[in-house]
Amino acid sequence: MTQADFLKAPFPQPTTYPAAETAGPRRFFNRELSWLAFNWRVLEEASNPAVPLLERLRFLSISATNLDEFYTVRVAGLMAQVRNGDAMLSDDGRTPSEQLSLIHEDARRLMQMQQSVFNKLKREMESEGITILTRSKLTVRDLKVLEENFLSKVFPVLSPLAIDPAHPFPFIPNTGFCLALELERLSDRRSLKALLPIPQQIARFVPLPGKSGEHRFLPLEELLLLHLDMLFPGYTDRGHCMFRVLRDSDLDVEEESEDLVREFETALKRRRRGEVIRLKLSAGAPPDLRALIMEELGVSKNEMVEVRGLLGVADLKQLVLNSRPDLLWPPFTPRVPERVSDHNGDIFAAIRQKDMLLHHPYETFDMVIRFLEQAARDPNVLAIKQTLYRTSHDSPIVSALCEAAENGKSVTALVELKARFDEAANILQSRRLERAGAHVVYGFIHLKTHAKISTVVRREGDNLVTYTHYGTGNYHPITARIYTDLSLMTCDPGLGRDATKVFNYLSGYVQPQGLENLAIAPINLKSRLLEMIAAEAEHAKAGRPAEIWIKMNSLFEPDVIDALYAASQAGVKISLIIRGICGLRPGIKGLSENIRVKSVVGRFLEHSRIVCFGNGQGLPSKAARVFMSSADWMDRNLSRRVETLVEIHNQTVRNQIMGQIMAANLADEAQAWVLAPDGAYTRDLKPADRSLFNCHRFFMENPSLSGRGTAGAKDVPKLAGE
Repeated sequence: MTQADFLKAPFPQPTTYPAAETAGPRRFFNRELSWLAFNWRVLEEASNPAVPLLERLRFLSISATNLDEFYTVRVAGLMAQVRNGDAMLSDDGRTPSEQLSLIHEDARRLMQMQQSVFNKLKREMESEGITILTRSKLTVRDLKVLEENFLSKVFPVLSPLAIDPAHPFPFIPNTGFCLALELERLSDRRSLKALLPIPQQIARFVPLPGKSGEHRFLPLEELLLLHLDMLFPGYTDRGHCMFRVLRDSDLDVEEESEDLVREFETALKRRRRGEVIRLKLSAGAPPDLRALIMEELGVSKNEMVEVRGLLGVADLKQLVLNSRPDLLWPPFTPRVPERVSDHNGDIFAAIRQKDMLLHHPYETFDMVIRFLEQAARDPNVLAIKQTLYRTSHDSPIVSALCEAAENGKSVTALVELKARFDEAANILQSRRLERAGAHVVYGFIHLKTHAKISTVVRREGDNLVTYTHYGTGNYHPITARIYTDLSLMTCDPGLGRDATKVFNYLSGYVQPQGLENLAIAPINLKSRLLEMIAAEAEHAKAGRPAEIWIKMNSLFEPDVIDALYAASQAGVKISLIIRGICGLRPGIKGLSENIRVKSVVGRFLEHSRIVCFGNGQGLPSKAARVFMSSADWMDRNLSRRVETLVEIHNQTVRNQIMGQIMAANLADEAQAWVLAPDGAYTRDLKPADRSLFNCHRFFMENPSLSGRGTAGAKDVPKLAGE
């Protein structure tokens, strides 16, 4: 047993700090540095020998994509504050300038480590027959193949651009990738500076023929340099570099806009032209060329990073080859709940029997799709209401809603246009729904609708029955294969009424009254949490068992953290599983000695949000109050979004959440990083040791409780029982 096993290990001895080091703003970690710490954990998985080789390459790519998005949104916001002279302090007491300095320093170290990890992975890939070549390693046969490839697949889409008074420096979009050149004309030795923007539609790595079992690739930039004579005939290369641009990707939307969709379309165009906030440049660039690029893009020295190695590390995901299953995670097929099979695939009959909790991706998201597809074709279904925050471009959910509308059912879809980086896709989906005859609404201008709810109203005899789906994740069948999320499917009348009131709030701005099992942000979710944390503290003060289990993606809401600190000081034992950002400092004597925090990072992305309160009898117990939620505990979620907190009353579902899902996450040692009082994350493991408990492996190998059906629950393991 290690300290990471929060199910069995005792709370560690608290650390003593001088009061000045934990008082005031110092009681919080910095939000941005905490996010960077999470991305370090993602990058660490790229070096974990327990992870298959190409999955490690995928983790490396993800760490780069994450960092790009962090800069285009969070860092861009801090830079805007500095430009505007806004010196507002962060919750941990730092100015925007101080935060930027620390971020840049840590991010530079992270990028250096990415290159180091890539070099190690490249050597391992070579030993497995996967080679990334340079121009100097090409054979005569390779050159012939590459010339054909260049002329047929690359040359037609390139636009070489001279840079002179008649040809100004072109616009380079966000994540734009360019080859910059200093050329000399052979006839008169006249110099020419030129750019070669590389369209993102072209694959970054060009495949080459090889022996059986071999996979050989040439980076696209090497292919371009190889064929400069075709792009610039009569010139020779005197120096070149690659560069990549990141731009401010935040949206500025006019709140009084009469047509919200058109306003978002305009804002998306503005985003494309946002301020440059980061320039990555290949090391060794000719000084004149580097100076020209920086000047034309308006980039200071602090905003430019020289990269010794591969630019665009995110593109390495293209080398995660499905043709090498031996270097990937073993295949896993999500389960169909036995109870649905018992009813011959009839979702409504399965739900009528008893509430059902699906745990994705271990149980297939196809059940949620089937729920809506069955509703679309069922003559007894009268109405469907659905929130859509993120979904796939060719969404089966949207297709089912369109089919339902075309079949004459009343369909209302709440499409959230402010889902960052999915705005354009959501505009397309909203127009598709409108063409099919659905009512499309967009919620609030300055509140994002992040709640995940679907209702189906069905005529059964003389009654109308509301079937409801509450989720912790998005209605996105692709991410549902890798994100761990919960789907509660119920025909409980109270939960149905609550969902209907939320939809009325979204479509008619009617503030819901008399919610029975639901709290919603921004109205009462935060106050409900604070009340329940305080109630647990009262149990502790009265000498009763007092315990809280929490699982979130992010925790950074000062009032909630202070409430947890107060509960800890009252004697409440608090175990937190926070995958990403955590502003709470655990294990400090007099402040948080009864709080411990860990992050689980592994094969699947932990995404479900759960909270359990012992309610005077500890955890797990029959008296416990158990909730699932769409909301992380961040100020944005609790104050500026529409979110749900659903109380679970069905006993089987409660047992599943406490005894299986939470217990397994608490017990995980193989993928767990424990947060220290000073902000460091550590893991105590031998990576190849399969004896360490792995919650993802546990869920893949064992059925869940609520979907078991006639197969019975006798063989369903619970790690903790009431």
